[in-house]
Amino acid sequence: MAWIDLVTLLALIEYFVFASAVGSARERYGIKAPAIAGNDVFERYFRVHQNTLELLIAFIPALWMAGHYWNPVWVAAIGAVYLVGRVLYFQAYVRDPSKRSLGYSVSVLPVGVLAIAALIGVVRALIS
Repeated sequence: MAWIDLVTLLALIEYFVFASAVGSARERYGIKAPAIAGNDVFERYFRVHQNTLELLIAFIPALWMAGHYWNPVWVAAIGAVYLVGRVLYFQAYVRDPSKRSLGYSVSVLPVGVLAIAALIGVVRALIS
């Protein structure tokens, strides 16, 4: 399970790096707290951070449940794809939100795979 621990920690670090980027963008574009609007580029940073939080809520439980029933190394590898997808999403969304689809897909697909793997694992355990 150490690999799953590592992927979980990396996901949390990634989330905090994105939070830091929002803070930097807030300063760079002069958006005073608690405002979350007023500059298109700042709003892109903010949305990436919020979208990451929204997806993280599904990712971490799915990762851990799938890791309970399946090979943790393979589950962690699927989780690593999520991490890469979030970076692609971040880069694309900040540059041009219309180009975010690849990063979004590369980060959402692993969450779906992990959730389905967890569900299959739970069902198999219940009927055994």
